[in-house]
Amino acid sequence: MTTATGARGGPSARGKARLDHDTIVAAGLELAAETGGITLSVRELGARLGADPTAIYRHFRNKEELMQALLDALNARSVATVTAPREDWRARLRQLSGATLELFSAHPAIAAEAVVLTTHGRGELDAVELMLDAFAQAGLADEELVRHYALLASHVLSTASGIARSRSERGANADGTSPWFDGPVLADPRSHPRVAEFGPRLVELEDRDLFQHGVEVIIASAERAAAGR
Repeated sequence: MTTATGARGGPSARGKARLDHDTIVAAGLELAAETGGITLSVRELGARLGADPTAIYRHFRNKEELMQALLDALNARSVATVTAPREDWRARLRQLSGATLELFSAHPAIAAEAVVLTTHGRGELDAVELMLDAFAQAGLADEELVRHYALLASHVLSTASGIARSRSERGANADGTSPWFDGPVLADPRSHPRVAEFGPRLVELEDRDLFQHGVEVIIASAERAAAGR
């Protein structure tokens, strides 16, 4: 996929870009990654494309539809990272979840839409199909299968979206993680004895570890449910 933008993201030296759906989506992904903010400006996107921002709405009915397309593109990229064989359902779910976290963290403005938008696109359908098939491979069926899919999808989308926003606003450590609590957890032990007791451990929590732990808890739950059938 190519765009009509120059090496530095500006208009092509040959003139204004000829816009189409894929060109706009590619530029939107680049802009979201470069700015690292939690909002995406259609005006800035138009400038990057060398076009009036209103030209974008000839290809998308409104900004919501644009964000749906961008989110679906991230979904597709997440699915594309999954290389484990179909029978290794645990690895497939881990790969999909991890890729979603990293892609969301790199595109926080798009990640922010994950908890409110359904894309109805190929990328989303491929991700749903992968998760449903993984839990079927685990031995689940019917309500248990659907319930575990919903648990995983909810955890991955909402938690990855929240982490992306937090990293955008507060930054990340050198290893790409962020603390779960922003600063020490202080409490009067007379009124909040447990908080005072565990406060030092709470500040040691890191977002990626908690995210991955949630995925493992759901995988373990699927194993137990399949064993009990």
